Amino acid sequence: MTDQTYCDRLVQDTPFLTGQGRLSEQQVDRIILQLNRYYPQILTNKEAEKFRNPKASLRVRLCDLLSHLQQRGERHCQEFYRALYIHAQPLHSHLPSRYSPRPMSFLAGLGLAAGLALLLYCCPPDPKVLPGTRRVLAFSPVIIDRHVSRYLLAFLADDLGGL
Repeated sequence: MTDQTYCDRLVQDTPFLTGQGRLSEQQVDRIILQLNRYYPQILTNKEAEKFRNPKASLRVRLCDLLSHLQQRGERHCQEFYRALYIHAQPLHSHLPSRYSPRPMSFLAGLGLAAGLALLLYCCPPDPKVLPGTRRVLAFSPVIIDRHVSRYLLAFLADDLGGL
């Protein structure tokens, strides 16, 4: 997980959750009832009735519920995620906030690629060592992050033709 707050995560996940066919009417009703019955400080009876109104479309009710929880604060958003996990666990495991990119892995891969490129650039042109090094580095993008591999492959492309 990242260092995002539950409110930040809810902002990020709202388009995904309100997408067509993500949550069924029964799942949304169960989530609302849990937030109302187990945590009446999260949703009052009047608010629960409003969000369970069958006259409004499911998407409108869900959007209203999510924006209401975001306005109420961190604890409310956290309890929503708990209810979502209980009543829609497969959907919970595919939330976009659970798979946000890890900037540190990209920076580590970029640092590794820069270090290897510097090693190749500064390495003396010893015919016994350099071709072997280039062969190893040619296969290293398989292991390195895909963003870094493009730059490493572009750097090695000129020299691989002679191998």
